[in-house]
Amino acid sequence: MPLWIVFTLIAALFQTWRTALQQRLRAVLSVNGASFVRFFYGVPFGFAILVAMLAASGAHLPPPNATFLAECALAGALQIIGTGLLILSFGFRSFAVGSAYAKTEGVQTALVAWLIAGERLRLTAWLGILIGVVGVLTLSLAGHGLRLRGLLRATFQPAALCGLGTGLCFAFVSVLIKWANLALHGGHPIIQAIYALVVTNVMQTVLLGGWLLWREPRQIIASLVTWRRSLWVGVMSAVGSGCWFSAFALAPVGLVRSLGQMEVPFILLFSHFYLKERMKRSDIAGLFLVAGGVVFVLLGAG
Repeated sequence: MPLWIVFTLIAALFQTWRTALQQRLRAVLSVNGASFVRFFYGVPFGFAILVAMLAASGAHLPPPNATFLAECALAGALQIIGTGLLILSFGFRSFAVGSAYAKTEGVQTALVAWLIAGERLRLTAWLGILIGVVGVLTLSLAGHGLRLRGLLRATFQPAALCGLGTGLCFAFVSVLIKWANLALHGGHPIIQAIYALVVTNVMQTVLLGGWLLWREPRQIIASLVTWRRSLWVGVMSAVGSGCWFSAFALAPVGLVRSLGQMEVPFILLFSHFYLKERMKRSDIAGLFLVAGGVVFVLLGAG
């Protein structure tokens, strides 16, 4: 099995876990505060992973350059903005619409990578991406009383536009992180990916930390008080993001993000087997569509 597939599946699993931990922190932290702990506590763990990899391999980090730093900074800012847009979409009382359109990230990433990075995918992979998006939309809409036809009618609602904006921001983040890796010369792509992760997380900590100091200073104290729980968010974030960045370095970002849609089935399976929630027919149909899309994506990657 190609290494990028392993990295992507681990990233999707740890992202699901991290999101659940962050949601529990929302009882004591604001939205920005819960986002801040992800970066703040993720930095030391990302740095530890980087040091361990350098020690084990005997490799050396290539010197950073202006292009690398600029792409890391822009990717970090867009990730914060994309998360903000997603949260904003929930405020329009259209959670299903906003979250469903945000799940178009896979196809948006493939399109952005094709248009600005020249990444070409086989027709089989494109078919898999589209099937996967339909499957994810089916899972996202299950239980909300909204069908695909209603979703299309809601395309120009504020919630839908915010959801699309979220997917677009994350699509550019994927491409920028890959470019940041390529901007470094002479190093191992996975080590450079973790290097990019550490640099990006430091920038995000400074950016979001500065915002909190200005607008929500009490959240800085709250994020320190909750360090026992927040620490695990940092661990999940460092491992998950490290795997995402490594997968971007090894494969086309459109394929990585499309396979990463397995995050949604992971959530559903967790709720079924761990929380003992019953699956609906639409859940089962969505799972089969996502699985079929993944098969086509992998066939197109071969």
